[in-house]
Amino acid sequence: MEEEFEFDFTEDPKFSVERYEEMIRNHDQYFFDAQAFENIIDYYIEKNDPVKALQVVEYARAQHPFASVFLIKQAQLFVVTNRISEAFAALEKAETFEASDADIYIIRGNLYESIERYPEALENYEKALGMAEEIDDILLHIAYVHQNMGDYETAITHLKLCLEQNMENQDALYELAFCYDVMDNQQESIQFYQQYIDNEPYSYAAWYNLGNAYTKLSLFEKAIDAYDYAILIKDSFASAYFNKGNALVNLEKFAEAIEVYRQTFEYEQPNADTYCAIGECYEKLEQMDDARAFYKKSVKMDPKLADAWFGVGVTLDFEERYFEALHFYKKALDLDISNADYWFAIADAEYKLGHLTEAEFAYEKVVDLNPLDTDAWLDYSSILYEQKKLETAIEIIAEAIKNNPDAAELYYRMVAYLFAKGEYNEALVTLEQALSTDPEKHFILFDYLPQLQENKVIIDIINRYTK
Repeated sequence: MEEEFEFDFTEDPKFSVERYEEMIRNHDQYFFDAQAFENIIDYYIEKNDPVKALQVVEYARAQHPFASVFLIKQAQLFVVTNRISEAFAALEKAETFEASDADIYIIRGNLYESIERYPEALENYEKALGMAEEIDDILLHIAYVHQNMGDYETAITHLKLCLEQNMENQDALYELAFCYDVMDNQQESIQFYQQYIDNEPYSYAAWYNLGNAYTKLSLFEKAIDAYDYAILIKDSFASAYFNKGNALVNLEKFAEAIEVYRQTFEYEQPNADTYCAIGECYEKLEQMDDARAFYKKSVKMDPKLADAWFGVGVTLDFEERYFEALHFYKKALDLDISNADYWFAIADAEYKLGHLTEAEFAYEKVVDLNPLDTDAWLDYSSILYEQKKLETAIEIIAEAIKNNPDAAELYYRMVAYLFAKGEYNEALVTLEQALSTDPEKHFILFDYLPQLQENKVIIDIINRYTK
């Protein structure tokens, strides 16, 4: 025998849930008004139980077949459970009952956005704009779509409109910073955040983004001031402490940076990146035991953080423990095989261990990955020169010059090799090129072949450029 009970929509939502669960246990049929059903559905959504929420929707639709709100709730839950076609169908039905409900078009816009059908997403968001009372989140979604389409200018326009509607929309502030960053337009970013702060001086997010923009322009003192304001407004803002620490590192204020990095631990759990950053500061201060301790903490927390493994290697290298250093460099390289810095460190360690063939191979990797690294080219050619491979050394420097035509040190090294080979005329022509590029660096030639200081022809040519 089925009983029907009716409950007032003003009742306690918890009471509605209890009565609903009682109905299910008793296999009974109670009547709930629309608001009570909404409360029950929201309860299960908050409990992260979309299956039960969908069951409630079915009961709600049976009792309130013309209420579009339950079709909208159903569509939201279908989205969560990845039932995309069913979500579209539910929205279509909802539209027949209540075509002026903005949520229909917002959810449909989300769906189209998720499947990368951006024109349809924009069409639905634009419809929602004309119907919704609060439109800042809709404008934010329109900005997301334009970002995904690669149209960052239009995205910025909509993010600014979003902030006009709601100056406290933190997501819009951060997305705006992202767009300016992608466009490499930090000056406009700074101008915007300064104007924003004039109206909202207590926005920690705006001060933080202003600091990030200054950092990208290498204006580290100004960045630190901005981060300090962010921290003053929100003293638990761990990201501001971390980025302030990075700015101090760029100013080579390593001891101060360590203290700032440590402050992040008061507001969030220590993480591998911060331990690694502290390790690097100690490394720069040449406090290698402390550096190694923090690098090890970092890899213990995140064994896939290549820079921390590399840092351990650097501390050992500093102590001339090259064999041990090599082990850690290779662990870093295993995680990031295309990192030219790791290959360079390996090449140097192999050379110091007397493994010239291995060093030669590693230097070849460095210049392949980063052909603009003049030091790598010079070291690579030196190894060849030491092994009496003069022809190959000259070929390598020629290739280096091709990639770095303004690097005077490469020309001076080529002069040295050509003299060593006995090609004097070509050496003198190259010397003129070197002096034309940078006459002040002529001492490099004598560092490599000091006997050339006795060569009157060379001295006369150098004097023509330096006096």
